[in-house]
Amino acid sequence: MNLELKDKAFVVTGGSRGLGLAAAGELVAEGARVVIAGRDGERAAESAARLGSSAVGVAADTADPATPERLIATARSHFGRFDGMLISTGGPLPGAAAVITEAQWREAIDSVFLGSVRLARAAVDQLPEGGVIALVLSSSVYEPIPGLAISNALRPGLAGFAKSLANEVGPHGIRVVGLLPYRIYTERAREIDTLTGDAPEIRERNSAEIPLRRYGTPDEFGKVAAFLMSPAASYLTGVMVPVDGGGLRGF
Repeated sequence: MNLELKDKAFVVTGGSRGLGLAAAGELVAEGARVVIAGRDGERAAESAARLGSSAVGVAADTADPATPERLIATARSHFGRFDGMLISTGGPLPGAAAVITEAQWREAIDSVFLGSVRLARAAVDQLPEGGVIALVLSSSVYEPIPGLAISNALRPGLAGFAKSLANEVGPHGIRVVGLLPYRIYTERAREIDTLTGDAPEIRERNSAEIPLRRYGTPDEFGKVAAFLMSPAASYLTGVMVPVDGGGLRGF
């Protein structure tokens, strides 16, 4: 299938590692060009260099209100256009609801929730017809994850925001989609497994509960992201797409 991504330009936040980097890699493989944004500018630049001349890496903090406009301007200055944005803020601080401090809640709300909202709103203002915004959320949109109270609180709220935004911008030909990763084998997944016990044993136990009997790979996630952001998915908007190997039990 031709995803029709050749020469389109996207901003990918959280793109220097994990799911964001996997999505950026697949977009580039399909002919797109990407601005990879990450808090660690050196790491973002290194990740972009590995993808070749179709990628540029920049330092960016999603909690900074100036970040969205700067990233979009970077796409225009380097690639001459701006066609979409993949918003990945990384996993918020783990912990139980009763022990996370108010300061930690406020920090997560500003970077994860408001940061994502700011990015999406800025993108909407500058996207052409056919543009797309994709938010990397979590399976916690549908099912709370033990020990991840912040994610359980904020990700469903962002899903509601994405659905509302999709309804508002659909008449302008702009799409908004969400991706819900579940047990994708990233550094974040390894961290969570370690927090809950012996990591190899936890992974084996979790895998047994997934219909496909294994964790997903970042590349598998990246392929789904590239498809959803492509014109090949032009009639999909307002959807929350699990990338879960069947692990989520709801419809």
